[in-house]
Amino acid sequence: MSWFKREEQQLDSSGERTVRSEGLWVKCEGCRQIIWKKDLEANLNVCPKCEKHFRIDTRTRLGYLFDEGVFTEEDGNLETTDPLNFTDLKPYKGRVKASQKSTGRKDAIINARGKVEGREVLVSAMEYGFIGGSMGAVVGETITRAVEKALNERIPLVIISATGGARMMEGTISLMTMAKISSALGRLDDAKVPYISVLTDPTTGGVTASFAMLGDLNIAEPGALIGFAGPRVIEQTIRQKLPEGFQRSEFLLEKGFLDAVVHRRDMRAYISRALAWMS
Repeated sequence: MSWFKREEQQLDSSGERTVRSEGLWVKCEGCRQIIWKKDLEANLNVCPKCEKHFRIDTRTRLGYLFDEGVFTEEDGNLETTDPLNFTDLKPYKGRVKASQKSTGRKDAIINARGKVEGREVLVSAMEYGFIGGSMGAVVGETITRAVEKALNERIPLVIISATGGARMMEGTISLMTMAKISSALGRLDDAKVPYISVLTDPTTGGVTASFAMLGDLNIAEPGALIGFAGPRVIEQTIRQKLPEGFQRSEFLLEKGFLDAVVHRRDMRAYISRALAWMS
């Protein structure tokens, strides 16, 4: 059997013809080079040619962060009750079930406990594959529980954001989680327990407007889209062309909104050094 399977040729967004090859190869959106998938995975899902950081699922990200990829999940039993009985093109409950099936998660968040270079750390990590990583009541409650555990046990907290913002299907209930988490983080700050916020591609909407920017240290992966409204919405509103690299992590670092931009391969060591200094 051939190592690839030719199918009907299609045009990608640039008008180039593409042929599917059963997932053995990946095309980088940054440099548009074709990469052997195993090489990409061996390089922490970072393009070896242009250093573009590919989006990754939460379990993979936690495996990169914790020592030997070992961690324990907590608070994973919460599930939305669909408080508004919301329906647009399809029922919200149907969207939730589809995302649960595709991600294997109850919602767009994981609380995990493990060690980062020997130091015990609590991590809340958002799953972008679950309805765009949107923040509803479950995400708000789960992150708040992590904050409260960090406070009670005096363990450093890391929150990893990957999200489109507040979940519109839960309306005001979703927006209330911004204040809920922020107030819990205020108590954590008063107790002088370290909190590091890690922003990945993308981090937008209500998450950026609340806990993602409240860390003692706010760091981001290279090239991450970070902002409140998206660049297309802004351009259509102000009717002006935005600067090159607008809302990317390097742009925000230059303007003082971030403390550092950290390569994925350096993230564990960077967080460990930062926590050692904070403690």
